[in-house]
Amino acid sequence: MWGCLARGLLCVGEVRLAGFLGRRLLSSNAASGKSNAGQCWNCGRAGGVESGDGFFCEHCRALQPPDPTRDYFSLMNCHRSFRVDVMKLQHRYQQLQRLVHPDFFSQKSQTEKYFSEKHSTLVNDAYKTLQAPLSRGLYLLKLQGIEIPEGTDYGTDGQFLVEIMEINEKLADAQSEAALEEIESTVRAKQKEFTDSVNRAFEQGDFEKAKEILTKMKYFSNIEEKIKLSKNPL
Repeated sequence: MWGCLARGLLCVGEVRLAGFLGRRLLSSNAASGKSNAGQCWNCGRAGGVESGDGFFCEHCRALQPPDPTRDYFSLMNCHRSFRVDVMKLQHRYQQLQRLVHPDFFSQKSQTEKYFSEKHSTLVNDAYKTLQAPLSRGLYLLKLQGIEIPEGTDYGTDGQFLVEIMEINEKLADAQSEAALEEIESTVRAKQKEFTDSVNRAFEQGDFEKAKEILTKMKYFSNIEEKIKLSKNPL
């Protein structure tokens, strides 16, 4: 019964790179968005990719394709940890967008335009994921091969689900801004408590405990979204 209730409470292109003209005929690897390790797709020189971030060839300065093996923490110069310096994260985001945003490649080749779009999207996704505690925690679990399927009630019990149901009922009955603020304050306090707990779980390497707490955070995150919609209806 609780599983059904949990699901009821919780549930609330790739652009193809086709043949285009450039100053030179692209290799098949460049056309598919791939390049040999350490080799520039544009000039073909071995070891041409700059050390460090590796976004540009050190010889011809052509933008290189994103590294598919690089995780968000590496991309954003963060330690792979739940504890993240949000200000440094924001600074890194701005720094990368100044390097790879498509607006800076409007006069470049079609290949570099394509790569800049891929880089920019990747940077946006990384920033959004690592900025918020819930998505950051879920991503850390994913890197460990652990995922929380939608609708799961992993680690929750009847008492917790009743608490969620009561908060949802209060939200549905709220008739004033003050009532919404009170509910929002309660939810914010719970999320702060969960955030501190999941940080300890990750520090201790207890991924099962982290999974349990993050599952609960997902419930409260859904309530937060409902509060936002109540305050700013479409």
